[in-house]
Amino acid sequence: MSDPLRLGIAGLGTVGTGVVKIIRRHAALLEARTGRQITISAVSARSRDKDRGVPLKDYAWEDNAVELAARDDIDVFVELMGGEDGPAKAATEAALKAGKSVVTANKAMLAIHGQALAEAAEAGGIQIRYEAAVAGGIPVIKSLTEGLAGNEITRVMGVMNGTCNYILTRMEATGQGYDALFDECAKLGYLEADPELDVGGIDAAHKLAILSSIAFGTQVNFEGIEIEGIQRITLSDIRHAADMGFRIKLLGVAQMTGRGLEQRMTPCLVPYDSPLGQLEGGTNMVVIEGDAVEQIVLRGPGAGEGPTASAVLSDICDIARGSRLPVFGKPSKMLEKAPAARSASAAPYYLRMMLHDKPGAMAKVAAALGEAGVSIDRMRQYGHDNEAAPVLFVTHKTTHSALAAALTAIGTTGVVVGDPVALRIEHL
Repeated sequence: MSDPLRLGIAGLGTVGTGVVKIIRRHAALLEARTGRQITISAVSARSRDKDRGVPLKDYAWEDNAVELAARDDIDVFVELMGGEDGPAKAATEAALKAGKSVVTANKAMLAIHGQALAEAAEAGGIQIRYEAAVAGGIPVIKSLTEGLAGNEITRVMGVMNGTCNYILTRMEATGQGYDALFDECAKLGYLEADPELDVGGIDAAHKLAILSSIAFGTQVNFEGIEIEGIQRITLSDIRHAADMGFRIKLLGVAQMTGRGLEQRMTPCLVPYDSPLGQLEGGTNMVVIEGDAVEQIVLRGPGAGEGPTASAVLSDICDIARGSRLPVFGKPSKMLEKAPAARSASAAPYYLRMMLHDKPGAMAKVAAALGEAGVSIDRMRQYGHDNEAAPVLFVTHKTTHSALAAALTAIGTTGVVVGDPVALRIEHL
């Protein structure tokens, strides 16, 4: 039997305590599956006195995560503090410098600093593992790096933020507006300390940046992602989309195009009866398309103590078995810098606008669309409201630039009240 694999865990919040619980509860099972005893040498957190519902007296305590990372009695540094910079990054760098492998759930740190951290780890012959950073308990990282290694990936898409999906599906189910559901999520503890990370699409975009790097062999490029949150989605949009056979999701999409790497985290319409369209509540889903496998769908809990801790343990077990992989699927020195291509691929769009009740209004809008080369597939008009009527269009496939030109022209017609809403439609 090999020597024990000794852990130092920084961060004892929901996920950190979940990891401790699993190791204590399944010690014999983990040893049988890896051939090594997995033990905890030391831990670190903000408060030593907080009752976390799990015994910690058996482990050494470090007030400073950087000092924990450099301890001689740990082999793997488990970073569960979060944050793209600050203590998490400093402690991770200290662990790599000390020759310790790292297991982390920190999507923001990897999305911003992933290339530099990967180069440091691979230069030292050590591992960075991060299954828990993307989609909680869903093994999407392992699927891309191992299960689908024989594929050229053509597209990755998914719902990667459970809070946004919860709000959108609850709006549809209850008839409540965005603000009411946002407040409900705050009371339930579903929101990040900075809610903009969730509802603004930033949390999910961090995850998409990581998946894009693995899928397409590129350096992580969070700055190249087109990001829009769900704050502008109204109950009317959700009802109108359903009336036309769609549901609205905050959808991440990454694909390589002739112009470069297209990465989007934006509200989109998906067919109501598609796997993504049927996704309810806080569940996550990732769809991966490859030239050999065609399409696979991964679905499961995207957050929470058990699912995320389970993903952390998956990485720890791989390290215990001696598994060695480049951080992003192939050596970091081989990862290319792909140019960002914003909405380069053509797609149909859903348009919603309020038109003045005056003769010729619809004709002016149709003319503006036609002159920009945007053709109409379907159109619906609803009842009047204060001398204006909501009108919906579903276009045929068009480019983002053509649509933008059409919307600019529509804004000069004088027949539209407020700003039109345009949502891309993704078909699976």
